Amino acid sequence: MADWKIPADCKFTENDEWILVEGETAKIGLTDYAQDQLSDIVFVDFGDVEVGGALTQGEAFASVESVKAASDVYAPASGEVVAVNEVLEDTPEVINSDPYGEGWLVAIKLSDPAELEKLMDADAYAKYCESRA
Repeated sequence: MADWKIPADCKFTENDEWILVEGETAKIGLTDYAQDQLSDIVFVDFGDVEVGGALTQGEAFASVESVKAASDVYAPASGEVVAVNEVLEDTPEVINSDPYGEGWLVAIKLSDPAELEKLMDADAYAKYCESRA
């Protein structure tokens, strides 16, 4: 059993994104499993994502590059972007050191909270990670 952090209060996608709902908004980021697989993250590209813009569940909204690979990041839920973590532009390695804390990517105001029902809870995500290890 690997020792990836999988917070019980988050929901997860098969593409290794997490979402944490806090009232009306939700933070989105890459999971500990994802950052572990990518290794040292050296660049985050938010493309044309900006505050006031919209994310659509399942669509790519950013990409991260590591010393090993580049990977798209997909929206786990739809909503209006209310914050972009600009810290990552200068220090993308924060995703490696604190993927569920300071390493969040964007925050959104959910447009359809029912979309979260399609995502995995922590137990299901842990089993999913183990199946790929």
